[in-house]
Amino acid sequence: MDPLFQQTHKQVHEIQSCMGRLETADKQSVHIVENEIQASIDQIFSRLERLEILSSKEPPNKRQNARLRVDQLKYDVQHLQTALRNFQHRRHAREQQERQREELLSRTFTTNVSQARGEGRPALDRSWGLEFRSLSAICFGGV
Repeated sequence: MDPLFQQTHKQVHEIQSCMGRLETADKQSVHIVENEIQASIDQIFSRLERLEILSSKEPPNKRQNARLRVDQLKYDVQHLQTALRNFQHRRHAREQQERQREELLSRTFTTNVSQARGEGRPALDRSWGLEFRSLSAICFGGV
């Protein structure tokens, strides 16, 4: 049990250092780092299942200590999983804000005065206006 526990504990520390790389990774490599971290977390969870089985097979005088160590590792890994999800959520929100910002920057805005003169209106709006004026002229004798 001890070698597997040591390997798993070492891997948890490696993931903690990889979490720091997420903040500095560029847009192209951030997905790769996220996937590496998630794969490591999944591997650790499978190791923890094995460690739980092994801890229950420990002699009675060592069993409680072994379970506490495994529970602490599980707690640490759950926090790493939560930290990864929080990072992904923040990244998605940031990307959405960037898309919205780019959309606003690419949109052409017009003043109210130019819209009143019809400069900012699409052609469909102009054609409806012409039809309305001709109908008004027919029905009401001119506008």
